[in-house]
Amino acid sequence: MPLDAVFLTGLTRELSARITGAKIDKVQQPERDLLLLSLRMPGGSGKLLLHGGVGSARVHLTEGRFENPAEPPMFCMLLRKHLTGARIARVEQPHDERMLILHLDTRDELGTPVQKQLVTEMLGRQSNIILVGPDGVILDCMRRVDTAMSETRPILPGMRYRLPPRQDKPALFDTAPETRAALLDAAEPGAALDQWLLHTFSGLSPLLCRELCYRAFGDASPRFETMTSERRAALLAQLDALVARVAAGELEPVLLLDGEKPKDFSFLPIRQYGGALTCSVRESFSALLDEFYLRRDRAEAMRRRSQALTRTVRTTRDRTAKKLALQREELRRSADRETLRRKADLITANLYRMKKGDCVLCAEDFYADGCPEVEIPLDPLKTPQQNAAALYKRYQKAKTAERHLTGLIAEAEQSLRYLDSVLDELQRAGSEQDLAEIRNELRAAGYLRREKASKREKSQPRAPLRFVSDSGYEILVGRSNTQNDELTHRIARRTDIWLHVQKIHGSHVIIRARDSTPDEQTLAQAASLAVYFSQARGGGKTPVDYTMARCVRKPSGALPGMVLYTEYQTILAESDEPLAHRLQKR
Repeated sequence: MPLDAVFLTGLTRELSARITGAKIDKVQQPERDLLLLSLRMPGGSGKLLLHGGVGSARVHLTEGRFENPAEPPMFCMLLRKHLTGARIARVEQPHDERMLILHLDTRDELGTPVQKQLVTEMLGRQSNIILVGPDGVILDCMRRVDTAMSETRPILPGMRYRLPPRQDKPALFDTAPETRAALLDAAEPGAALDQWLLHTFSGLSPLLCRELCYRAFGDASPRFETMTSERRAALLAQLDALVARVAAGELEPVLLLDGEKPKDFSFLPIRQYGGALTCSVRESFSALLDEFYLRRDRAEAMRRRSQALTRTVRTTRDRTAKKLALQREELRRSADRETLRRKADLITANLYRMKKGDCVLCAEDFYADGCPEVEIPLDPLKTPQQNAAALYKRYQKAKTAERHLTGLIAEAEQSLRYLDSVLDELQRAGSEQDLAEIRNELRAAGYLRREKASKREKSQPRAPLRFVSDSGYEILVGRSNTQNDELTHRIARRTDIWLHVQKIHGSHVIIRARDSTPDEQTLAQAASLAVYFSQARGGGKTPVDYTMARCVRKPSGALPGMVLYTEYQTILAESDEPLAHRLQKR
């Protein structure tokens, strides 16, 4: 993911034009490595996102929504003290490095105008966000680095801030054409040219190095053995063109898509992938980064937050599946109980032919046609009567087991289906409140111990997700099993249309018909939402059942989300994420 120095140059120019002079109204820290600055800009309001995490470090304007923790972290409270009310005087990218500095005009405790700096370092594992005071001393940082972690550049409050040491290689954009040609002539043969570019010049990403080689030779990773004067001239021409492009400011936000899924991004069209990936130009660098990182980061954050709960539910589900398998095996064995009774009857009928100590009884089986002779094993330590009684006892035990196991297996199968639906909910959970509702649901169902809930878990459950079809019909989607019950049996009117994917776990969907018949377009869009909010997401066309809400009932004692329905019809639909976002924005 090449958030390299060149891409950051284009981003810095864009931010300079948009946020210079903006006032910071609010500071938030929704996650450990993420800051949000609410800005009041000349053209309106906006939110500036600063991320200091490994693999996701960046700065850009965002339209995303974030859930704040119940208690703000200490670093957030410090930033609120120093940055609230400050104005952004300048946006700087020092020395074409992968870092960005916000120069802020603010006031100290006495009201004296001072300048402070908020530095975002996007340096891989050393990524950080640092607040620097007017005297150049670090006030605090998101990730403190002591001398045990870095002897060359510790970052701690009270220390003077120093820029990271520059790499021991020239920046491509600071070298003359003659210097670049001399470096190329001095290169050792045998290495790949894209690797030579990466290790010779600073400010270039691996993607950009491969792209330069591809544009020069039609090969993303050629080697020096194939170098000729024509190929040498072609590579130098591409380097000159890149330098001229950056100097002229001809940088555009290009997103690389695999179908509809973002895979990479750059500041110029990427040709090396041919038709495998498509290039799509976005309206701004901020919009590109927002689209590329937001969904991925949210999914990763929710994965971390839900990891413990998912592990608990999955363990309970696996234990239930194992117990169910044992019960089914025991039920299978109990199906042979009639053989036990027949053997006991044959022993009773032949008591006169037996004595204590016999190991086997040879007798005619009067239950079978032709009365064939059979051998029945005996316990020599028991009398004939005791052998018969033992077989009758095993027969009664198997008969009782079948009666109990049938109910236990039905209960375990219902529990297994429910736990599978909870795992599906956890995969689709989008916030901490969603996880809190799932925990409460599991406690109510008896799968988690009841304990004192936090304030956030005591909060009122949220309303179902709301969408509006292109024809103007309101469509409601349940967020969890408990909410599915609420939506289907309390919110929905009897004449509303109820939808659910066929034989797959997913959300209940309601079309608010309001005593009218929804058109086919609304029905198709609601069915697409039913597939999108189910286990069938991304699985192609899926059958979706629909009927009136009055035809849906909940069996007595059923777990949350479990229903039976009649008089239904079926429609084929496919998950459509862009459609879901568009209908939700309405």
